This record gives sequence, structure tokens and C-alpha cells, in this order.
Amino acid sequence: MKLLHLSDLHLGKRVNEFSMLEDQEYILEEILRVLDGEQPDAVLIAGDVYDKPVPPAEAVQLFDKFLTKLAAKNTQTFLISGNHDSSERLAFGARLMEGSGIHISPVYGGEVKPVELADEFGPVRVYLLPFVKPASVKRFSPEREIGSYTEAVAAAVDAMDLDPAVRNVLVTHQFVTGASRSESEEISVGGSDNVDVSVFDGFDYVALGHVHGPQNIGSERVRYCGTPLKYSFSEVKHAKSVTIAELGKKGELTVRTVPLIPKRDLAEIRGTYMELTAKAFYEGKNREDYYHITLTDEEDIRDAVGRLRVIYPNLMKLDYDNLRTRLGGRVEVARQVEKKTPLELFAEFYRKQNNQDMSSEQASLVEGLIESIWEEEP
Repeated sequence: MKLLHLSDLHLGKRVNEFSMLEDQEYILEEILRVLDGEQPDAVLIAGDVYDKPVPPAEAVQLFDKFLTKLAAKNTQTFLISGNHDSSERLAFGARLMEGSGIHISPVYGGEVKPVELADEFGPVRVYLLPFVKPASVKRFSPEREIGSYTEAVAAAVDAMDLDPAVRNVLVTHQFVTGASRSESEEISVGGSDNVDVSVFDGFDYVALGHVHGPQNIGSERVRYCGTPLKYSFSEVKHAKSVTIAELGKKGELTVRTVPLIPKRDLAEIRGTYMELTAKAFYEGKNREDYYHITLTDEEDIRDAVGRLRVIYPNLMKLDYDNLRTRLGGRVEVARQVEKKTPLELFAEFYRKQNNQDMSSEQASLVEGLIESIWEEEP
């Protein structure tokens, strides 16, 4: 059973105020070409189809076009919502599309029924678990203690009642502990959205979405395929691809990637203004790429962005690295927010505002409020 694994299309996304829609249309056509060459039995799309819960009309039209082409190829397609999607909007018309081989996860309702495929080794059951929060699972499992994302996903998986004798595939969208993140991903305070990889022990392949860099978690059995395009300059060194997972008989799995070449790449260059505008420097470069340029001139260049865009029309970001900026100091947050709990962050805020620490009574009150707010999250 050959599976083509995609995720995090983020259709409609803007990067540094540049619309990526044309690049996204191009890469979807590249994915269709990969599909023609690989002839997979199924396509798995692991969430964040859109960049916003209410996507622009052009993004919806682009995805509609992509799904229509997939259906025309008689390829079974499995699709879930991610944390950027509206699960209700994405699932609209899902039952109508089943007849065309397009399987979309409904809003989570306490159970996930598999779609069964088959090959010469027997059945393969595909489970679609959209992005879930503890509160959205707890309402369907009131008898269980569910306070963390790990407990929420574990409860959702337990309700699937997996048959260990058959091959089981899960498509889901969560942050699994140990994955490497990029700047373009949403970060939860204190790392509260972490899911332990052990909850996926019953599956033969877990097609993950949410993390933008392609990577395995623990083994190739649990994998993020990454985004098909680079969505921040922290991803410059990523090699974007689609993942091909092939299931043999129970216990046999091979995973490989097929590279994706974008219409325009993200690139970073640095040097003086004269160096970066010299013909010998930019000759041979794809000047249509999206650029982050760091100027090393000691003096600011007048209208640097406008002048550099004559050569690099898609200049996204410009900064300076010189004696002045180094002496001025660069404040690097470096995601320290992930290492602190919401209560610790609020305590720091309180201390800065009041020049004193919270009392134990105040800390207990704030902790209770945080927990009640999380419980009320949809």
C-alpha cells in the first residue's frame, strides 16, 4: 500500500506581506506531477490546508481545483483539519465528496471511524483525527482525567479500538514532543501542546501535520512530511518534499521522499551595498527568489529597499549587521516562552508592573482562572 503524505499547505498565506498564492498554485501542480509518477493508492493531507479559519476566496478556489484533479485521477484522498483551519468549514459537503474518493474528517465527536482500503496483504484502516484540544475531547470522555494534550489524544486513540492484527494508519495534526519547530509555526505557552509519541504505538504509520520541517519522531513510523513551501527564513535550509510511505505486510514499512522544487525559493544573502549590487555577485542567482538581505555597511543606505528591489524585486526583509547594530544589542527571545508555564509568565508580568511578587493567594486565583479559561476553549 503506497501512501503520499502531505501537510501544511497554508493556502492563502502571506509571508512578509507577500502573497504566496501563485507559488502555492505552482507547487500543487508539482505535487500532481509527483502523484502521476508515483501512482500512490492514497493521498494523506495532514491538516492546515488553509492559513486562516476563514480563508480568502482565491485560496478556497485553488484547493477546490486541486481536489477536483485528485478525484479525476481516482486517487483516494484523506484530509483532516489543522489548528489553522475551521473544522466545520473544511468538513462542509464531506459526505457528498465520499463518492469521489475524497474523505474529510468531520468535527471531532468522540469517535473516529476508519476508512478501509485493501491490497494483497489484507486491509489497511485509515483513521482521521483532526487537531484536538483537551477540552474538545474531555466532553466526550467525562470519566477520564484529561488535562493535557497527551491525555486528550490518548483518549481519542483509545476510543478507536484498534485491531492490532491489521495495518492501521493515522492522519493527525499535533505537536509531538521532540519535534524541531520553525518560526512560522504557532507556539503554545510553556510547550503545553506537547503530545507524547507513545500514544501512537498501535499504528503502523502516523502521518503528522503541524511542524514545517520534514522529520521522523523516534522512528520513520511516526513522521512529519513538512510544508511543500518555505514559509519563513528559518526554513531556508529545509529540503522541501513529499513523503512516500509504503506498507508491506504487517510490520513492514519503507519511507522515502520526493523533492519539490518551488517556482521561487527563499534565500538569505549578506554584504555591503556595493557588493550585493555588483553584477559579478548577482549574476547566476535567481533574482526572482524571495530575499532576506543583511547589509554590512557602517552607514545606512538611503532608500536601500527601493534601490535593492531594482535587482531583487522580491526583497522581503532588509536589516543591517554593523558596529552600530551590534553595540545597540539584539534582543533575542529565542522562544523562551516555550520553557515557561502560563502562571510563570503572568508572575513575571505582575512583578514588572507592581515591583513585587504575587502573594500565594493571588497565584492560586490566577492559576484557577487559567485552568477555567482552557476548559472553555472550543
